Amino acid sequence: MRILLTGANGQVGHALRGALAPLGTVTAVDREGLDLGDPDAIRTLVRAVKPALVVNAAAYTAVDKAESETDRAFAVNAMGPGVLAEEAKRLDAVLVHYSTDYVFDGRARRPWREDDPTGPLNAYGRSKRAGELAIAAVAPKHLVLRTSWVYGPRGKNFLLTMLSLAATREEIRVVADQRGAPTSALFLADATARALAAIPREGVASGIYHLAAAGETTWAGFAEAIFARASRRLPSFRAPRVVPIGTADYPTPALRPAYSLLDTGRFAKAFGIAPTSWEKQLDACMAALPPA
Repeated sequence: MRILLTGANGQVGHALRGALAPLGTVTAVDREGLDLGDPDAIRTLVRAVKPALVVNAAAYTAVDKAESETDRAFAVNAMGPGVLAEEAKRLDAVLVHYSTDYVFDGRARRPWREDDPTGPLNAYGRSKRAGELAIAAVAPKHLVLRTSWVYGPRGKNFLLTMLSLAATREEIRVVADQRGAPTSALFLADATARALAAIPREGVASGIYHLAAAGETTWAGFAEAIFARASRRLPSFRAPRVVPIGTADYPTPALRPAYSLLDTGRFAKAFGIAPTSWEKQLDACMAALPPA
């Protein structure tokens, strides 16, 4: 099977390179190989590769910057996936696309389900929701995997930012009134590949599936867990003191949802894969970090 993987140098994309390899021949392209904001480039690449499976791990993920670069965010997160969907339909290919908890407004009192009303608070969330709708309108065979609080052993993410700040600070102020499930890129890649391998012959219902870690914490709790594991991993590591603060005490250009937990029951039922806890995913991710 021919597989086209976009965003191959990103957090999830890099992990997908290895995870997808057993499923077929992977053509992996990064931002330099494909600008997802260029419709002609997308069509040219897909028609050259002729994949049976397209896995789109490319995205505009600068949440705060999207407030001032809205056109670019929508070009990459909405228009680009829509063109991919058109090309996948033309080839009768399956399209896998990643979306986000930020399509919700964060006001829920229980984990968000796939059919809950959306209400993005920021431009990034609106662009990702527009991408979901663009795919659903075109591609007969698609899996949109919504996830949350993604991090990994490479790229720009909360885990690596905390470890970097720990080298120079004795105290770090971290938001403690936003709740979610930190989800490892390594887990996402593995679960995606396992789900694709487990699709029955008659296929699986196209649509949106929530895929995130089990359990919940806050950003402050996540930071404390990172520092605790770093201390065990490296005896010389000096963990900063985490000072919990409110969202109002850390203003950002883009609003964030206060509650980002996702109900993953539909994914587990469809593919037989139950998400592991965010703590176990953090352990595995920390083990994958290069030696300090």
